[in-house]
Amino acid sequence: MSEKQSPNLTGVPETMLWTLHNRAYEASHPQAIINDPKCIEIYQALDYDYEKSFAKADGSHGVRSFLFDKKIRQFLQKYPDAVIVNLGEGLETQRYRIDGDKALWISLDLPEGIALRERFIQPDKQHQHLAMSVFDTAWFDNIPANRAVFITAQGLLMFFPEQQVKQLLQLMAGRLPGACLMFDHIPLWMSKKTLSAKGWQITPYYTAPKMPWGINKNAIAPTLSDWLGKAVAVQDIPFVFPRGKYRYLMPIFSHLPLLKNAMYGVSLLTLPGQ
Repeated sequence: MSEKQSPNLTGVPETMLWTLHNRAYEASHPQAIINDPKCIEIYQALDYDYEKSFAKADGSHGVRSFLFDKKIRQFLQKYPDAVIVNLGEGLETQRYRIDGDKALWISLDLPEGIALRERFIQPDKQHQHLAMSVFDTAWFDNIPANRAVFITAQGLLMFFPEQQVKQLLQLMAGRLPGACLMFDHIPLWMSKKTLSAKGWQITPYYTAPKMPWGINKNAIAPTLSDWLGKAVAVQDIPFVFPRGKYRYLMPIFSHLPLLKNAMYGVSLLTLPGQ
């Protein structure tokens, strides 16, 4: 058995281990909704005490991956040679779960994230890795013209101040009008919790990084329409657990406006032209 490797991550990049923890749990479940042996391989290869930092795993990030996978598969059925741009991808193993052999996959993350990724996942002509900030506009130059584009931002935008999120979305709309954008977002109360003096303490040994951008679900469409200067239709993707109590509770919560608007969300839209 090969020796386990230390991930050597801190701050926001360390959160990719949190999502890996929960995805590996879901992928290992007898009734898993994602088939992800590569995720399990990486999870087991890293010398990291996941439960000490993130507590017992749950299926949340596995569900998130399932939702993003589903929309990308639908997109690729319509545009087989599309460009899939995954912002802040970290150790996401989506390319192994989706049959997209004609697509171009672009994975963008900070240098330390890409360095860890490339210990396990190698880039090639069809799968490009870009070690840079999402605010480095050079990444747009890697997207071929005249191809459909689908952009994902999983567990990313909440780590930026609102003004930077606005700037990024305006930049994407200006450079990639007509592209699909799918992202997740946290409610205001959760953002405030991370910004409090105590912070969001996941375990006694780990406090989540600050997440300055929080937005309630009912504010997504009007806020993005204001930022982008045009009315945009935003699709709210239901977040439904496959098992356990939340399988039954989440649909109930989603029909109660006060609770629904204060829940974690996943949104999908087409970027308008400027």
